[in-house]
Amino acid sequence: MNSTELAEVSASFHSASARFIQYVELELGRSPNTSKAYRKDLDNLFLFVQSRGCQELQDIGIVELRGWLASQRVAGLSSATIARRATSIRMFFAWATHTKLISEDPASALVIPKVSKKLPHILQQNQAENLMDRAALRADDNSPTHIRDQAMLELLYATGIRVGELVGLDIHDLDPTRRTIRVLGKGSKERVVPYGAIAEKTVEKYLAISRPALATDSSGAALFLGSRGKRIDQRVVRTMVHEVLSSLDGVPDLGPHGLRHSAATHLIEGGADIRAVQEILGHSSLATTQLYTHVSMDRLRAVFEQAHPRA
Repeated sequence: MNSTELAEVSASFHSASARFIQYVELELGRSPNTSKAYRKDLDNLFLFVQSRGCQELQDIGIVELRGWLASQRVAGLSSATIARRATSIRMFFAWATHTKLISEDPASALVIPKVSKKLPHILQQNQAENLMDRAALRADDNSPTHIRDQAMLELLYATGIRVGELVGLDIHDLDPTRRTIRVLGKGSKERVVPYGAIAEKTVEKYLAISRPALATDSSGAALFLGSRGKRIDQRVVRTMVHEVLSSLDGVPDLGPHGLRHSAATHLIEGGADIRAVQEILGHSSLATTQLYTHVSMDRLRAVFEQAHPRA
């Protein structure tokens, strides 16, 4: 740990940061996790510029910002992380300029590193089936947690929802008649996502057997509960997904977001319209959906051999 990490952000910087976070949460409707990331990014910058003698926002110029950006590279952070942090900083200074905290925006000339868009890793359809079969096998012991885990895995794969969206579900978000769930996504945007008959059966079993066994007076309306009866934590879900995946031979350990990638890809491979997939995933940009929905090499080869005159 270096000296800047041991220091504390000055009162002036802390005040500006707090006002910005309030704006992010109340005006933009960002989630607690997003605002926490903004705060962490700002603290990282402020500690750096303090070590260079800056005490007020107006002391920070493009030279300091570029120095901070260079320090991120030296620290070995990935291009994606650096780009995200730089975006946070540019957003903060644009806000600070708009609210007259500073007269000029020093971050307007800050170049955000380009991030190469990598194709997401996915499970093949047979691997996804093997994962669900393994979850069903675990649930055969009628353990409340194993039955719950099977329901969560089936719902993650059936809907492509994010793990944060899964743990945020309440019982009333389920519509068993229409087989849909109401999801509160990024930016507090609400959407309705369908799920299939298999996921329906596992969720029904969970509600009939597991949830009553796990529930306590503090459970509230939360759909999925942890071992202590409270709303299940994202970390518990991630650990469970890794645990079940690692029990299968030859299957990549992708975590919950890998199931989201896989669900999107398998929908496209099954003939789903890309805009329908965009709506299911809750993407504001179609370009983001296109990144998720790459096709398998086997399918690409099959399409080529069927369509190309020289195949």
